[in-house]
Amino acid sequence: MAAQSRSRRSGTSSQRRKPRGNPQKRPAPAAPRKATAGDWIGAARLRTLPLAVSPVLVGTGAATLGGAPLHWVIALACLAVSVCLQIGVNYANDYSDGIRGTDDVRVGPARLTGGRKARPRTVLAVAGVFFALAAIAGLAVVIRTEQWWMLLVGAAAIVAAWFYTGGKRPYGYAGLGEVFVFVFFGLVATLGTTWVQALSLPQEAWFGAVAVGFLACAVLLVNNLRDIDQDRVAGKRTLSVRIGRRATQWLYTVLVLAPFGIGVFLALLYPIAWLTLLALLAALPAVLIVWTYRAPRELVIALALTSLTSLGYAAMLFWAFVG
Repeated sequence: MAAQSRSRRSGTSSQRRKPRGNPQKRPAPAAPRKATAGDWIGAARLRTLPLAVSPVLVGTGAATLGGAPLHWVIALACLAVSVCLQIGVNYANDYSDGIRGTDDVRVGPARLTGGRKARPRTVLAVAGVFFALAAIAGLAVVIRTEQWWMLLVGAAAIVAAWFYTGGKRPYGYAGLGEVFVFVFFGLVATLGTTWVQALSLPQEAWFGAVAVGFLACAVLLVNNLRDIDQDRVAGKRTLSVRIGRRATQWLYTVLVLAPFGIGVFLALLYPIAWLTLLALLAALPAVLIVWTYRAPRELVIALALTSLTSLGYAAMLFWAFVG
């Protein structure tokens, strides 16, 4: 009986033992994938680039209201400044959020730094290249127009772009990101474009600057609404984290729709401005998504629609001013 018991125990033990010829190992964690060209293009966040084009369109259109001709070379240089600054901001955010661990868990597309697809120093260097390109284009505008004081404005824009998420106390982590966006991608970009071409600031430029600034803020707001949960955990106190989901939805709605009130007002003087209402075809679905979304990923569509709203609105306002 004892022999049989030992035999049973031995058999059970041998059954539990894994055969030597077929070891079952846990799969090793996948190594981080090296960034492709598509990853680098994605990190530039092309969905946000209309926000760089819109103020230049509105500002250039407003510059013609005093009878001045279109200064295409200056306008294109302003566009280069705005686009390069926007891309530089995007790469700088990728770097800063990545090294802080804010992007370790994302709802939207994976980032280069947070996704371990590229070395942080490389991402930082690319951001620096685009900031340098923006500075070169801005310097060309200043030399051409001899408005030397605008060098300080350009420097302030680059510094503000970096400290949005960079530095020891980034203001984007304190709920002030929308202030930066409104000031620099609304007022400064629009009014600066008008000034270097006309050396004056008609009231239409101010109205247009406020409108595109509101839409730029709306894009940032819906982006932060999408990331509200992970930002709260990571300690990133964006405006959405501070005021909560419902207040963010209301503020977003106001920021998206208020520019159309401005458009209607301008249409009393410039009838083509009525066409700005066509941008509601993108704005209203975006607002609907923000109020009815069930998964944060759905807000990526709202972000893209809001960005397109800005571009369509600005294009119609440009036509109204130059028409």
